[in-house]
Amino acid sequence: MINFQYTRASDVSDAVRQIAADPTAKFIAGGTNLLDLMKEDVEHPTRLIDITRLPLTKVEETATGGLRIGALVPNSDLAWHAAITQRYPVLASAILAGASAQLRNMASTGGNLLQRTRCFYFYDTATPCNKRELGSGCSAIKGINRINAILGTSDACIATHPSDMCVALAVLEARIHVAGPGGERIVPFADFHRLPGETPEQDTNLDANEIVTAVELPAEGFARNYTYLKIRDRLSYAFALVSVAVGLEMDGTTIRQARFALGGVAHKPWRDPSAEAALNGQVASPENFRRAADLALRDAKGFEHNAFKIELARRTIVRALTQASRGTPQSQSNKKIA
Repeated sequence: MINFQYTRASDVSDAVRQIAADPTAKFIAGGTNLLDLMKEDVEHPTRLIDITRLPLTKVEETATGGLRIGALVPNSDLAWHAAITQRYPVLASAILAGASAQLRNMASTGGNLLQRTRCFYFYDTATPCNKRELGSGCSAIKGINRINAILGTSDACIATHPSDMCVALAVLEARIHVAGPGGERIVPFADFHRLPGETPEQDTNLDANEIVTAVELPAEGFARNYTYLKIRDRLSYAFALVSVAVGLEMDGTTIRQARFALGGVAHKPWRDPSAEAALNGQVASPENFRRAADLALRDAKGFEHNAFKIELARRTIVRALTQASRGTPQSQSNKKIA
C-alpha cells in the first residue's frame, strides 16, 4: 500500500506552487501511466496533485495561423478534432494508432508527452535499472531486449520512448509551452525529450517544478502527403517495435521538403536532418527512399534480441515514404499495410 496525500490545483499558478513545495509530488490528470507505475511499485509520490480542473482543455487558433492545444485535451478529442484531421492528419493518425479507445478517452495531451518507457526491467523492481536507481545498472543490455533501442543508446540505458503521438509531433516540429516558478517558457519539441547518456533517469528537459500547459502546432501540417506507419507484434493495443511518421511537400513527383521521425527505436522520437535533407529536391523513388533510410540508420546498433529492428526500421521507412509520396496514408481502422 502506497500512502499519499491528494490535493487539487485551482489554477496553473497554484499547481506550480504545490509541485515546487513538494519535490516528491506528482501531477495527475488521466493517470493512464502514473497509476500503473504506482501499482508496480515504480513510482512513490507522497502527494498527487489533481490538475483535471485547470483551464487547459481548448484547441485554439494562434496568431501565426497554427493551433494551440491545451495540455488537458483528451487524446480521443484531439484525434477527432476537425482542425486536426483536416490540417494535421499525421497527428490524428498517430494518436489513433496508440492504446485503446478507453485509454484515449482518459489520456491527456500533456500526459502523453511525459509517458515513461515500457522497458520490462524498468517495471520489474526486482532487477537493476538505471532509470529507477541510477548506478544500479541496465538489465536490458544483456537481458531480454527485443523491444529496446537501436539508436541513441548509452552504456547506462537502452530504453525506448513509448508514445505514438510524439513521433508525429516531432515531424510537425511542435513547440511545448511550460510554466514554472520563473514564469512561462517555450521548448522546441526536438529539445523536450532527452537521450539517456549518463542520466537515463531524466526523460525530458522539463524541470521538476514545471507543468506542461500546451502544445503549439505550426501553420502548415502536411495535410496531403503524410502517413503514420506502426509495426508491432499485434494489431491493437501494442507498443511499436518500429513506427515512422512522415510529412512531405511535393511538387509533382519531386520532394520539395521531407520530414520523417521514428518511434520505438530510441529514448526519444528520432529524427535525422541529414537523412531528410537527402530527399529534398529528389524524385520520390524506392532508390532515394532506401538511401535516406540507410542514412537514418547508419549509427544503429542492435543487441542480442533486437538486431532485427535495424532491417525492420529500414523497410518501414521506405514503406512510409512511399505511402506519403503517393498520398495513400496508412489507415488506422484497417491495419493492412497500404
